[in-house]
Amino acid sequence: MEEITTTEETKMYLTENSRSFLKEAAKWAYFLSILGFIGIAFIVLIALFMGTLFTKLSSLGGGEATLGAIGGGFIAVIYLVIAVIYFFPVYYLYQFSSKARVAFVTNNNEQLNASFEYLKSHYKFLGIFALITLILYGLIFIFGIIGVILKVV
Repeated sequence: MEEITTTEETKMYLTENSRSFLKEAAKWAYFLSILGFIGIAFIVLIALFMGTLFTKLSSLGGGEATLGAIGGGFIAVIYLVIAVIYFFPVYYLYQFSSKARVAFVTNNNEQLNASFEYLKSHYKFLGIFALITLILYGLIFIFGIIGVILKVV
C-alpha cells in the first residue's frame, strides 16, 4: 500500500505592527553596520600605524631591531585578521538592512526574503564565532591548569 503525503504551503503575513517593528529594526541595523564599517576602518588604520610604529621604535633599539620589526609586522597582521573577521558580520548586517528597506519601499517579498537570508547569515556567523571563541577559552584554561601543575611538580 502506498502512502501519499501532501504538503500544505503555509503563508505568513506581516501585520502593520510587525512591518513597523521590522522597518525600525532595519534602520537600527543600518546604523550599527555603518558604525561597524567605521570600526573596521579604524582597526585597519591601527594595524598600519602600529606596524610602522613598532618598526620605527625597533630601529632605535639597536641589537634587537629585527625582533621589533617582526613584532610590528606581527601586530599589524593580527589587527588585519581581526578586521577581516569583523567585516563579515557587519557586511551581512548591512545587506539585511539595505534589502529590508528596499523591500518595504517597493513592497517586494523577494527582497524581504533576501534580507532575512542575510540576517540568518549574520547570526550564523556570530554563533559559529562564539562557539570557536568558547572552545579557545576552554583550551587556554585547560593548558593553563596543565602549566600550573607542571610548574608545581
